[in-house]
Amino acid sequence: MSRLLQIHPLNPQPRSIGQAVECLGAGGVIVYPTDSSYALGCRLGDKAAAERIRHIRQTDRHHNFTLVCRDLSEIATYAKVDNRRYRLLKAATPGPFTFILQATHEVPRRLQHPRRKTIGIRVPDNAIARALLTELGEPIMSCTLSLPGDEWPLADPEEIRERLNNEVDLLIDGGPCQREPTTMLDLTGDAPELIREGLGDARPFL
Repeated sequence: MSRLLQIHPLNPQPRSIGQAVECLGAGGVIVYPTDSSYALGCRLGDKAAAERIRHIRQTDRHHNFTLVCRDLSEIATYAKVDNRRYRLLKAATPGPFTFILQATHEVPRRLQHPRRKTIGIRVPDNAIARALLTELGEPIMSCTLSLPGDEWPLADPEEIRERLNNEVDLLIDGGPCQREPTTMLDLTGDAPELIREGLGDARPFL
């Protein structure tokens, strides 16, 4: 049975955040809220936990994870960001966007796109997620909590607990989330390219 932590969505309790980070550090898979939907997460580079997430999502080894980062400075450790891209990221973060960028050597090769050597990066505008990232001190390897056969990502903690009670180690109940995924922008070319239209308004960046 998954452990349940109820955390205040605006003022996360430090003790509870610490317990969630301990779970990640021990190889756990967690469910946590973001500014779009809930997400599945594990520690960066944890192969076994990543395989568990793939099993939950029923995806193959080519499925791309997203690195959920604390801020712009952390993005620069894991993705190549020049001045033009930095200005765009600064304007769009934190927020419900996922950015495709060239990965640095800090990103394990198995997490990069096999041909393009890219990685998805995002900085969520959610107090619980950002408290987790600050306490952890590194990105959370994540993907949207969207289960096979579902049209929309899961957003209700009660429904998540019913459906994933024995699949994850920890569920953070931070209240209802949005059901829409993030907007995805590819920043690897000369101009931003819209890959997926979601919650974020991409018009100012195109």
